[in-house]
Amino acid sequence: MRRVRPPGLLVLAVLGLHLLAGHEVQRMQDGWRRDDTPPMPPRMAMEFTQAMTLSAPRPAARAPAPPPAPPAVSPAAVAHGNVPAGDTPAPAASAPDRAASEPAAARTLPAPTDATTEPALPVAPQSAASAASAAAPDEPGPGPEWPLSTRLSYQLTGHYRGPVSGQAQVEWMRKGKDYQVSLDVSVGPVSRRMLSQGTLTPQGIAPQRYDEETRVLLLDTRRSTVFFLGAEVQLATGVRERAAFGGQDAASQFVQLTWLFLTGREVLEPGRLVQFPLVLPRRQYAWQYEVLGEELLQTPMGPLATWHLKPTRVAVSGDLSADVWLAPALQYLPVRLLIRQDADTFIDLNLQAAPLQAAPESSDNPSRRSRP
Repeated sequence: MRRVRPPGLLVLAVLGLHLLAGHEVQRMQDGWRRDDTPPMPPRMAMEFTQAMTLSAPRPAARAPAPPPAPPAVSPAAVAHGNVPAGDTPAPAASAPDRAASEPAAARTLPAPTDATTEPALPVAPQSAASAASAAAPDEPGPGPEWPLSTRLSYQLTGHYRGPVSGQAQVEWMRKGKDYQVSLDVSVGPVSRRMLSQGTLTPQGIAPQRYDEETRVLLLDTRRSTVFFLGAEVQLATGVRERAAFGGQDAASQFVQLTWLFLTGREVLEPGRLVQFPLVLPRRQYAWQYEVLGEELLQTPMGPLATWHLKPTRVAVSGDLSADVWLAPALQYLPVRLLIRQDADTFIDLNLQAAPLQAAPESSDNPSRRSRP
């Protein structure tokens, strides 16, 4: 008499094999490395004790104009290293005087006409002490234009081979000139942490490294790291490229947007283009957000006026892009994020509760220890 195996065990075995095979294929395709990638840095110790309340946007005092940006080059030249050398690149001779005196963050570039045409990337200075590096130790710390350390909790919905739901959390943490931005996403047995850390400068956020860590139940943890090395960036694949001036990573970009509007360096008006270099794990982009207009969102804090910003292009090779909704009454923090990989793979994060903030002394005191 033939012995029949229980069908449930067979289904579990097949699912396990599919998960293992898919995990290995994805790791090879994405360039994830486990052996030589350093562990993620410890997270700052921070206590979020006070709920934010809605407030009228404070008048934005425009900060002094930073030094003019270095000359622009094409992304192809950045990728192949065909960039003029020099410690202090000068602006192009044909640039108008008005543009040279304008903050670099306030200038916009024409929208790309197709997926292969990009605006030029401004080159980071050759010197290790680049304009995107940290301020000198004897300079005063960041002023009140930076939001206090803040935690935002989101309800997650989306689609990945079918509808998905879960939770997400963004933490913006700062102590003195140091900052961290973390984005934690949890969907069933899968969780991902994105962590950016670096320093705060007169030009805004200057990332030093960016980490992504993905955990799948019963499978190995996958980690990807991008290093910002002054004149160069090292992508998650291990490839080094010339750095773009003022580059942001996948997590820091949202706080950089908050800072640009909070300080008046950028203006929220329909049709406005906000541009900065974006360094994603596999590629650098000359990134642009278009301000689409105002939208009223229903939130746990009641109806909330927001501004909707949308990328003018999509990322490629598996990189993610995101629409963002900023709330002026909550210090221009993101109350909704729609993160896409492609038309059929996306997650939609909507504010779940009032954001929590740390006391001013805990955000500004650099002597507090970090926790793992």
